[in-house]
Amino acid sequence: MSRETKKFEAEVTEILNLMINSLYSHKEIFLRELISNAADALEKLRFEEISHKEWKTTDEEKHIRLEADKEKNILSIKDNGIGMTAEEVMENIGTIARSGTKEFMKQVSEAKENPELIGQFGVGFYSVFMVAEKVVVHTQKAGTDQGTWWESTGAGEYSIESVPRGDGHGTTITIHLKKGDDEASQDNYAETHTLKSLIKKYSDFIEFPIKMLVEEEEPEQDKDGKAIEGKFKKITKDETLNSRKALWLKPANDISKEQYNEFYKHIASDWTDPQDVIHYKAEGTQEFATIMYIPSSVPFDYNYRGSKHGLSLYVRRVFIMANCEELLPPYFRFVKGIIDSDDLSLNVSREILQQDKQIQAIKKALTNRLLKYFKTKLEKEREEYETFWGRFGATVKEGISTDFANKEKLQDLCLFRSSHSEKLTTLKEYIGRMPDGQKEIYYITGESLSQVQESPYLEKLHQKGYEILFLTDPVDDWVMQGLTKYDDKMLRSVTKEGLELDSEEEKEKIKKETEEKTKDLKPLIDTIQEALSEKIKEVKISNRLVDSPVCLVSGAYDPSAHMERMMESLGQSMPQSKRILEINSQHPVFTKMTAMSKDNTKVWAEIIYNQALLNEGSPIKNPLQFSKQISNLMLEVPT
Repeated sequence: MSRETKKFEAEVTEILNLMINSLYSHKEIFLRELISNAADALEKLRFEEISHKEWKTTDEEKHIRLEADKEKNILSIKDNGIGMTAEEVMENIGTIARSGTKEFMKQVSEAKENPELIGQFGVGFYSVFMVAEKVVVHTQKAGTDQGTWWESTGAGEYSIESVPRGDGHGTTITIHLKKGDDEASQDNYAETHTLKSLIKKYSDFIEFPIKMLVEEEEPEQDKDGKAIEGKFKKITKDETLNSRKALWLKPANDISKEQYNEFYKHIASDWTDPQDVIHYKAEGTQEFATIMYIPSSVPFDYNYRGSKHGLSLYVRRVFIMANCEELLPPYFRFVKGIIDSDDLSLNVSREILQQDKQIQAIKKALTNRLLKYFKTKLEKEREEYETFWGRFGATVKEGISTDFANKEKLQDLCLFRSSHSEKLTTLKEYIGRMPDGQKEIYYITGESLSQVQESPYLEKLHQKGYEILFLTDPVDDWVMQGLTKYDDKMLRSVTKEGLELDSEEEKEKIKKETEEKTKDLKPLIDTIQEALSEKIKEVKISNRLVDSPVCLVSGAYDPSAHMERMMESLGQSMPQSKRILEINSQHPVFTKMTAMSKDNTKVWAEIIYNQALLNEGSPIKNPLQFSKQISNLMLEVPT
């Protein structure tokens, strides 16, 4: 391929502008990103070598090398990894095929000092332009003799041509460094001590050696081998800058908190420290070592469809795959970390993983370990557990409807808002506060805490002093389909029919009163039913309302109104089920309606129906008509 000049795609150009204009104060992270890319290339080569025995690379030490020329202000990062073809260079550097790019640009524009964003958005290579006047990438794919030379100043275009790489397969990134505004402020990324410090800080746990020729002084010796005082000579030696020790194989007592935190940042592309770490080695029927982290913040793309999750899988320290979803259930997808197994085959594939009994056994062991960890956290470090729950509790709850084997353990981990106090509560604590006469656990779902707290469905429960759980996570309606009973107590939605709040004696009395009221109000009930026949299933005298005139109640086995709204917001409309209109026979509005003409009663029926929709958080289908009806009512009020 002859030399060609191409333009970056628009989004790359925009990102480069952001980088070059120094939106980040932590420019040094460019080295972490490039070292991580080099390590990935080496891991990919090692994995590919398993099925490419013809590649003459197996005996060659896989390493990363730094070369710095302080006088010319140039830094090179070399690896003898998998390398890239010309097509891969253009795909990986010339374009960004990632949905998070626009979100990245939005966030860096809003917050100018967020170095953690770079790794999270898959734009790590471009961070080099924070420190570079010009960047040259020379790469050659393993198994080929075709090298590719890529060059750019980051000014909107790049050049590319075919040039064989003298070192064979691998990649060399040559950075022509910018100079600081003055000598004192210059960033010395061509200085040996700076590079050694940054490797120790960011890349100490990279498995492959990161090497550099280092110049040192040592005393000159006389003919007897004794040091000559005051005389030194310079020597150059090849030094490995990183410890390379797989952290997960060290005893936990030998690892500092800082080391755990740095390792987390390396594997999770996160600049914040994790909330906690779980490190253990399993021995016996399954032998593996793992370090799992609980993040201290929710990743920006956590709820994006297609976002990747899962532990990184190693077999005898050989990297197999990142984001191995088969190792943990989906409701633990927030957990970051690695697992290294001695029992699996190096040739394991994702398809094999899904069927592998050893993987299933490891998954079970990891899941049990996490469940035990969270149980202990809840019991002994409640405040810290509540912080975790605020971030990832909605995810954990999903397991109640998907993991029947661990359902009871997951139920005990759940925390809820409730009418009891501002503090979160467990189901066990809720039951411990139940007054005599309360037979069930009551809950309500909705979009927000303020909405459910003010709901008319709660009036009778408040009157009786019964506690109500407030469920406002999008998954709650679905979760509660699986959580129907706890400790022999049924969980009851207060928005559905079948709500029984009274004692046996009260029931008899209320039954008679309801029969009498129904008989007295039958003409009115019939007219309301006729007016709303296309919208409701039936009209009933309510036993749950105290102050409000009406509410809409779902059938026992029908989806709640909240569930219907949520599914519709996701573009997954579901058949609208007709619901029951419950009326508060004690409310003055019905006394007034009994004295109206039938036509006026039908208009008022429409009004109270729309009121019921608004009270539960549902939209009304004809707001303009509703507005006119309210205006007409206002005009009827005597001045």
